[in-house]
Amino acid sequence: MSLSENSLSLSDQKIAIGRMKNTKVENDLFLTGSFTWRIEGFSKLNNDNMYYSDVFVIGGLKWQILLHPKVHASLAETESFSLYLGVADVSTLPPGWATCAHFRLTMVNQLDTKKSISKPAKGTVRLGFKKGSSEWGFRSFMPCSELYDCSAGYLVNDICIVEAKVDIPIKSQDHGSGISATIKSSIKKEQKWLEPSNVNSVQVPDSLVAPKTPCSELVPALQDTPGSGKALTVNPTNDSPVEPSLNKVPMEVPTDLPGEHVDFKGFGRIERVFLPLLEEVCSWHPSLIQCQLKSSNLFANSAFNALGRVLYFLKTTKVKDMTQESCERLQLFWEELETFRFDLGWLEPRVQYALGVKRLVQRAGRRKRLREDVDDLENEIKRRKHNVVVLEAEVQRQRATLAVAEVDLQVAKVDLAKVEEDFNGIDMDSEMGYERP
Repeated sequence: MSLSENSLSLSDQKIAIGRMKNTKVENDLFLTGSFTWRIEGFSKLNNDNMYYSDVFVIGGLKWQILLHPKVHASLAETESFSLYLGVADVSTLPPGWATCAHFRLTMVNQLDTKKSISKPAKGTVRLGFKKGSSEWGFRSFMPCSELYDCSAGYLVNDICIVEAKVDIPIKSQDHGSGISATIKSSIKKEQKWLEPSNVNSVQVPDSLVAPKTPCSELVPALQDTPGSGKALTVNPTNDSPVEPSLNKVPMEVPTDLPGEHVDFKGFGRIERVFLPLLEEVCSWHPSLIQCQLKSSNLFANSAFNALGRVLYFLKTTKVKDMTQESCERLQLFWEELETFRFDLGWLEPRVQYALGVKRLVQRAGRRKRLREDVDDLENEIKRRKHNVVVLEAEVQRQRATLAVAEVDLQVAKVDLAKVEEDFNGIDMDSEMGYERP
């Protein structure tokens, strides 16, 4: 089936809007962020399709939440709602990319947040993301019967809300090898519970064999928390193309611009378009380099990519382009950049000015609209004045016609008077008669 046959038209669904919140570094070991996906018109989603949230950025990587509205009972104990976390735009990442992430997915209870369902129930699950296993999640996140229960609070007014919390380890990573030491140790340590699926095939116990679905493959379970004894099923999804996002128009958060990557002073690869900008500001402010010398390669690489994004935005964005969406994008880039311990006193005034330009753009827009209104009114006045001139000319013509008519009337009255005098003494009803000879 083609994508056009699978996808919902915009007339059949309301656009789901994602809300991004990046937090400061809680300590020197993690970059922490969260993302909220609000999905409207949930009951209109096609149960056979996979849906993606908007892209959000944490730790210099672009992420997405994936959901499958319903997994049939043949693939799980009951019909279930599936939820995953994935790295976005995998094809644009450099060869050998890898990262380790601690994450937690939550279905928000809109009537009582204390009843929200999270997996894992406590803490986060730690997994390695790399090519071939870039999407991880839960096939049986929660039963559909519970999700669609109107009194339960998970689906209110056909709206459901999903949240993702992601922690990215920083100092324990070795960027140069293409896969972090954290990921290596994590996969080795947890391999007895979890093996990412291969795109073409997956090895599972005979008792767990099930038909393949477009959204995921079943794998052995990972322990929920140490000592809990509670099994937590974690399923990787395929990297094959899936249904376009439900959420592609409003509030999309673009980050890295597509293009070639180049090395920057041994701190890893950055976008080529960032290179001249970074070299220029680093020549002006050597402390930018010095403050990252003791950081891990991954941390420094993320830092300079974040700085490059802000510089590139300021360099290429014009005043007239500073819309509400542009301001939100710059604010997101700036908040991410602030987590990397740069001395940004020289840059902050320019960023704040750019964020304030929105008001000037709004005023300029209002000025343009008022000018258009004034021009329209002036043209209307000119048109009406012209109409007055035309009407006045018509009045003069009618007055002249009236004067001629009045003269004709007087002449007609005189002629009538003369004729009436000739008729005086004549009985119009008398007989003509004749005389006897």
